[in-house]
Amino acid sequence: MQLLVNIDHVATLRNARGEGYPDPVKAAAVCEKAGASGIVFHLRSDRRHIRDEDVYALKQSVTGTLDFEMAASKEMLDISRDINPHLVTLVPESREELTTEGGLRMEKVFDDFQQRVFPRFRETDIKISLFIDPNREDIELAGELGTDIIELHTGTYANAETEEARQQELRRLKEGAVRAHELGIEVNAGHGLNLDNLKPLVETVPHLNDISIGHALVSSALYYGLETTVKKFLNIMN
Repeated sequence: MQLLVNIDHVATLRNARGEGYPDPVKAAAVCEKAGASGIVFHLRSDRRHIRDEDVYALKQSVTGTLDFEMAASKEMLDISRDINPHLVTLVPESREELTTEGGLRMEKVFDDFQQRVFPRFRETDIKISLFIDPNREDIELAGELGTDIIELHTGTYANAETEEARQQELRRLKEGAVRAHELGIEVNAGHGLNLDNLKPLVETVPHLNDISIGHALVSSALYYGLETTVKKFLNIMN
């Protein structure tokens, strides 16, 4: 089980003043030095946090896994192929959303991904990850596409308001991870995870490989420092 740190909101803080700092590339280096296995970034169409120059700088500096989160637009396909990260995580994207609000609706995107998106990546060594909810139907369709990885959307679990709802979502995540593993798909997870809700997830859901944590980690770093915060998350995972 590995920790991938999403450094988008380091760029959000930088962009608030437009003065060039804090530098997400330097933050990525601190995270890797503290024990993170890699870095995640989401280059959005509106460039609200990570920008093109960050992407190229991260490609040069990150020594571990580089995970490029992206919508499956032609623009992002072209940039990702130019960057050649270890993997791309395809996510739904809407200009109105504050953050990614749920997983891909696989039935809706299946034909487009099969005919346009997957063939472009299969010309490269880039692994494909699909960000999906823990629904059996979506996981089965991801398997039909031949995806390398799924990233289970943990946001519903993280935002559950009652213990009953949390336990129900943990069961769904566990069942989803088991089914994906049966299909030969690697299992990642992410969205909304923090120092309080990570432990039940890793104790309950099997077959987890990479866990992506961003907003809560960057926020906690305001209190503990970035290096210490990365180690706190790693201690829970270990």
